[in-house]
Amino acid sequence: MSKAIYIATSDQNSGKSIITLGLMSILIGKTAKVGYFRPIIEDFVDGEQDNHIETVLSHFNLDIKFDDAYAITKSKLIKKKNKGKIGEVLDLIIEKYKKLEERFDFVLVEGTSFTGEGTSIELDLNVLIAKNLGIPTIIIGSGVGKTLEELLDSLYLVYDSFKVKEVEVLSVFANKVQPENIELVTKSLQKTLPSNVLINTIPLISSLNNPTMQEIVNELDAKVLFGENYLNNEIGHFSVGAMQLHNYLVHLHDNALVITPGDRSDIILGALQANESANYPTISGIILTGNILPEESILKLIEGLSAIVPIIAVDGGTYHITNKIGAIRSEIYANNTHKIETSITTFEKYVDNDALSERLITFVPEGMTPKMFQYNMVKRAKQHRKHIVLPEGNDDRIIIAASRLLDMDVVDISIIGDKKQIENKVTELGLTFDFSKVKIINPIESEFYEEYANTYYELRKAKNVSITMARDLMEDVSYFGTMMVYKGHADGMVSGAAHTTQHTILPALQFIKTKPNSSVVSSVFFMCLEDRVSVFGDCAINPNPTAEQLAEIAISSADSSSAFGIEPKIAMLSYSSGSSGKGDEVEKVRTATEIVKQKRPDLKIEGPIQYDAAVDRAVGKSKMPDSEVAGQASVLIFPDLNTGNNTYKAVQRETGALAIGPMLQGLNKPVNDLSRGCTVDDIINTVVITAIQAQGL
Repeated sequence: MSKAIYIATSDQNSGKSIITLGLMSILIGKTAKVGYFRPIIEDFVDGEQDNHIETVLSHFNLDIKFDDAYAITKSKLIKKKNKGKIGEVLDLIIEKYKKLEERFDFVLVEGTSFTGEGTSIELDLNVLIAKNLGIPTIIIGSGVGKTLEELLDSLYLVYDSFKVKEVEVLSVFANKVQPENIELVTKSLQKTLPSNVLINTIPLISSLNNPTMQEIVNELDAKVLFGENYLNNEIGHFSVGAMQLHNYLVHLHDNALVITPGDRSDIILGALQANESANYPTISGIILTGNILPEESILKLIEGLSAIVPIIAVDGGTYHITNKIGAIRSEIYANNTHKIETSITTFEKYVDNDALSERLITFVPEGMTPKMFQYNMVKRAKQHRKHIVLPEGNDDRIIIAASRLLDMDVVDISIIGDKKQIENKVTELGLTFDFSKVKIINPIESEFYEEYANTYYELRKAKNVSITMARDLMEDVSYFGTMMVYKGHADGMVSGAAHTTQHTILPALQFIKTKPNSSVVSSVFFMCLEDRVSVFGDCAINPNPTAEQLAEIAISSADSSSAFGIEPKIAMLSYSSGSSGKGDEVEKVRTATEIVKQKRPDLKIEGPIQYDAAVDRAVGKSKMPDSEVAGQASVLIFPDLNTGNNTYKAVQRETGALAIGPMLQGLNKPVNDLSRGCTVDDIINTVVITAIQAQGL
C-alpha cells in the first residue's frame, strides 16, 4: 500500500519548510522512493519555478518534473471557486497525486501557506484535500507573537477542523517557540490533545528566519556590483549609514546589512574595513540606495580588496528601501545549503524521529471519499478495457453519455439503433463523436440476427418458444443486447433509460441466469456522500426478501464493496438495535445476520441495527459500544424494497449525494439497469461499474 502524509499549517509564516525538509530526510532514510507534491502553489512568473518545489526536488534529487509536483496555482483556484467549480480542482489534485502515488513508495504532500488572496478559505480547503486524498495530517503552528493560550487555541482549532471531517492527525508541531518555553509548550499540548497525537516542539532558530543577500537582491531587483559568490550571507541586523563614520561604526552588529546612499564612500569603505578588523563585527553586505554608484576611483579601490562582501545597487531612496527590507520574509531556496542543512539538523535534534516515522509507515487509512472512489473506478476500468453495449440508441442521454465515454477512452462501446437517426441526433446535439470507434447495430440488419434467434430458440424451446417468437424477440433491443453479452460479443450491458427494470432484467434472467452460488439477483447503490462512500442494498429489485435471501444479498453486497475498494462493515438494518426489538421483521433481520455469520465468518456484520446507530459514531458507541460495525458501517442492507428504495432516494435528495447504480449482483455476466429519470452522469458511472464487474469474470 502506498503511503503519504499531508502537512498543514495553522497560519502563515509557520516555518513549514523545516518540517518538510526534516520529514523528507527521515523518509528517504527509511523508504526506497519518496515523492513530493503541492496541490496548490502561489503564482509564479512564466519561465521560473516555485521556489519551495525547486528546493525540495533539487536538494533531494527527486525524479519529478516541476509540472508534476503541483496541481494548480492559487489565482486559478480562486477563479474556479468563484465559478462553483471546486470539484474540478479536486479532480485535478487527485489525478496528479495518484500519478505520483503509483511511482513512489511514500508521497509527502505539502498544503498551502496562508499568504496572498484566498487565505480565508485555506483551512477548509486543506481539510478537503487531505480528506479526498485519504491521507493523515501533520499540523504546524508558529509561536511567534502568540501567548501560550493563543498558540494552544490555534493548534487545537486546526486539529478539530481535520478530526471533524475524520482526517487522522498523526502529529502536531509547535514551531518557532522561544527556547526557554519548549517544555512548557510541549506539556500544555499533551494535555490539550489526545494521547495518540505525537507532540513536537521546535525552538525559534534565528538563522533560519534571517533573509540572505540573495533574497534582498530578488526582492529589490538589485544589481550586484561585487561579491556575487557570497549572496548566501545571512542578515542578522540592518542599519542605515547616514551619520559620520565614527558614529556609525558603534551601531554595527554581527551579520549586519549596511544601507547607505551610493555617494557615501566613507561609510562604504569604513564598513568594508570593519568587516576585516578583529575589533568589529562581520557584515553581510552593503546596499547602495538612490541609484547612485561610487566614483570610479572608489570602485577600483573596492575591486582590489582581498575580501569583498556583496555590494548591491538599488533604485529608491534610503527610507523606502529600509522599509521594504524590513518586510522581507526569509525563505529557503535550492542553493542555500546552509539553511537546508540547519533545518534538517534542527528537526533531527528536537523531533522524535523514530516515533514519527513509525506512525507514518504503519498508518492504515480508513474509508474512501466520493472523489477518490470515482477516480479509482475510471482508472480500474481503463486497466482492462471492456466492451459495453447500450441498447437504447434512440435516447439523447445515451448518445451524450457515449460521446463523453469516447472522450474518456475508458471502454469500447456498441450502440443499438438506427445509424442514420443516431448521426442526426449527434448533429442536433452538437456533439463530438468519432463513429469509427463505435459499433452501431440495427438488430434486423445484424449478421448475428439469425444466430441469436436460433440460440434463443434452443435455450427456451422447452418453454414453448417457437423460432418465429425467437426472431421477434431478437428485434427487441433489450433481448438483442443481452444476447450479445451471453454470446461474448460484448462484456456487459447497460439499459433502462427508456425501458422498465423488468424489461431490462427479464432477458438476463431467462438465459444469462444467476451464478451457481446465487439464488437471487439483487442490487446495490454506491452512495457518494460528502465525506464517504456507502453501499446500499437492495434498493431496486426484491420487494420482500426472506431471511435467507437477505443474507445472500448481504454477502453479495459485501463482496461488491470489497471489489470496489471499500472495506465491508455490514449493518443489517431494522427498527431496533441489538436484542431489544420484537416482531417478525426484526426476527427476519436477526436470522439473516446469523446466516451470514455462519456462511461467512470473515465478514464484519451487525444486526439488527438502526440506521443512526449504524452510521453515527456517537450513537453507535452509545447503543452498541462493543461493536466493530456500529457507527462506521459501510454496507447497509435494508429489510425490504420499500425501505431501501425510499431511504436511498431520501438520502440522495436531502444530502445531495451522488447515487451510482443500481448495480445488479448475482448474474453470470453483468447487465445493469438505469432508472428512467437517470442523468448522463448516471449512465457514465453505470457503464464504468459494469466494465469493472466484467473484469472480475
